[in-house]
Amino acid sequence: MANVTGFFVSSRHMKKLSMDELDRVSIEDFKQQEKLPVIVLLDNVRSLHNVGSVFRTSDGFAIEQVILCGITGRPPHRDIEKTALGATQSVDWVYVEDTKAAIEQKQKKGYTIIAIEQASGSTYLHQFQPLADEKYVLIFGNEVNGVSDEVMPLVDACIEIPQFGTKHSFNVVISAGIVLWDFYRKIKLQ
Repeated sequence: MANVTGFFVSSRHMKKLSMDELDRVSIEDFKQQEKLPVIVLLDNVRSLHNVGSVFRTSDGFAIEQVILCGITGRPPHRDIEKTALGATQSVDWVYVEDTKAAIEQKQKKGYTIIAIEQASGSTYLHQFQPLADEKYVLIFGNEVNGVSDEVMPLVDACIEIPQFGTKHSFNVVISAGIVLWDFYRKIKLQ
């Protein structure tokens, strides 16, 4: 027996859901549904598999858009599709070569710009409370160098994911999954 939020559930009564039971929405319905007021901006992410995985995660949390900047690969590409599993068709995306230009464009439209980075003055993720009536751009940086140094002065805030091991570094996809789930939970499930 497993203890799940105070209830004991026998694993003998559990079965995986079939594809039909998952009741997935069509791409057309997905495009029409209300989105989490979040845009993911990938700042010079070099791995095409990471790009595809971020698309898939973005689909899972129904975010507004993915912005691909700098050297970040763009669909269509088979290595992106290998991990995106079609999410490049469901999630709106755009390529903007210059990250700073992409940020400035979204600032003019009223978005709060947040770097996901380890930096002085950062706020730990569990301490940050996104507001349901605000719009956010979350910047995830390069696998080696993180968010670009020239981008950091443009952000309104910086969120850091607390870490307790020896590496003090998560893969960009893991970071995106943690942060998007946290935003979804705080905005949509409160």
